[in-house]
Amino acid sequence: MSARDVTPGTPLCAIMNSRPTLAHAPFVAVAGLSARMLAQSAARAGLRVVALDVFGDRDTREASELWFDIGGGPLTIDGAKLVDALARVARLPHMLGWIDGSGLEPFVAQLSRAPGLPRFIGNPLEASVAVREPQRFFPLLDALHIPHPEVSSTRPAVAQGWLLKRADGCGGTHIEPAAASRDAPLPAQAYFQRRRNGRSLSALFIGARGGARLLGFAEQLTCTMGDLPFVHAGSIGPIDLPPRVAARVREAIEALCERTGLTGINSCDFLLDGDTFELLEINARPSSTMTLYETASPHAWPRGLLACHIDACRYGRLPPEPLAPASWRAGQQMLFAPHPFTVSQAFSDACLHDPACRDVPMPGTWMEAGQPVCTLLVRAASVSGVRQALERQRALVLERIETCHEPDYAFIQCHS
Repeated sequence: MSARDVTPGTPLCAIMNSRPTLAHAPFVAVAGLSARMLAQSAARAGLRVVALDVFGDRDTREASELWFDIGGGPLTIDGAKLVDALARVARLPHMLGWIDGSGLEPFVAQLSRAPGLPRFIGNPLEASVAVREPQRFFPLLDALHIPHPEVSSTRPAVAQGWLLKRADGCGGTHIEPAAASRDAPLPAQAYFQRRRNGRSLSALFIGARGGARLLGFAEQLTCTMGDLPFVHAGSIGPIDLPPRVAARVREAIEALCERTGLTGINSCDFLLDGDTFELLEINARPSSTMTLYETASPHAWPRGLLACHIDACRYGRLPPEPLAPASWRAGQQMLFAPHPFTVSQAFSDACLHDPACRDVPMPGTWMEAGQPVCTLLVRAASVSGVRQALERQRALVLERIETCHEPDYAFIQCHS
């Protein structure tokens, strides 16, 4: 489907039996490689949603009144389609603005200043640049006495033990061993970072008016794909950290927000080795870990976290501190295609009606081996329970791939 073939869908809030979307409720546009998470969170707030992404998954369309295809190829965004779609969106009545998700890092600076587009609801350009440009970010960390792995703007003489990163990348696809690229020209926004040991963690926070509200910590799940050793595959959280470590990370985030003016929902990736933490990067946009907190503690965020992002960006308001720690944990994990296959109607239907499946592909979608099929989302009383539930759900959907391939298979045969 192209941008000119905009298709209305059913708002998620109606499906969830929450308060219906009013005919005159404001619109908000959400854009990224996948807009599903942002679309569902916005619908939970009672907003009318326009989604712009490359997948057009069924649950994305159900959460949105309009969907635009901005795909430019396998897992890439077409900048011209994106601009055209946002220009169309700008003509909708009661349009609050647009919010960026993963994959828009190379486009945000240009789009936030472009005329004729909806208002950008996100970080001020100067704040985003301050944490995304390596030449500014790492000296800032040094000035604030925030630890980080050694970095270099030039290729190390000995590549072993170094990683090559792109500052405008996302999802771990922008990280590769420095040795793998020694004969290739350096891409734009590239820098080298010393490879370090430790658990890969993240912190989700909201910034406003130089202040910050830490929402919690999550464990990052990664996998290896070809030469890429740290491809994002999901997350588990909220998790507990030693109080002294949590305090140091909180202080680092507060210092960065005070110095840069980071606004709205952002996330901080860091390594934790024993009691030593090193900050890796700031994702200056709403993070996929939002889903963990909305799933683990839905009553703490009755309007969804994207409503908090909008409040912070438009009105400079931070949400109150949660009244109590989360008693549940949540986990999300991408399931990648074990082999090439075509998504059948039966497989798509079974996943759509499975509460533990998100990013449900449309029937007829062709999946290459290694391509993301869907996202698994579970909740349990403990982190170990989350891991077990994810493994069970993974086995279930993999079985679905093998069995739900005939058009006349009954839904019950797909192990819904």
